[in-house]
Amino acid sequence: MEEETLSVLVEFSMFPTDVGESKSQYVSKIIDMLDKEGINYKLTAMSTIFEVDSMEKAAEILTKAYKQLEPYSNRVYSVAKFDIRKGKKDRLTGKIKSVEEKLGREVKK
Repeated sequence: MEEETLSVLVEFSMFPTDVGESKSQYVSKIIDMLDKEGINYKLTAMSTIFEVDSMEKAAEILTKAYKQLEPYSNRVYSVAKFDIRKGKKDRLTGKIKSVEEKLGREVKK
């Protein structure tokens, strides 16, 4: 029996709360980990979005993100949203392309 395609889009923010005002040096550690893991992601001003093919992989990535921050802080804040869809893949870019097709132009990047 063929395994069904699954797309798990995860939008998350994660940062230490007890290390000062700027968080970019800590976010960069998570982005570096995503690069090294070969995860398809998009960094935005307020969060990071990534796509994997299972809930288990999504949980693994979030755990690894936390592990990047654990040595630097006694308290880490995180919010995560999931969009899980069977029978689809490449939605990280596909959803944007769908909107652009309807607009007849590219959106701002």
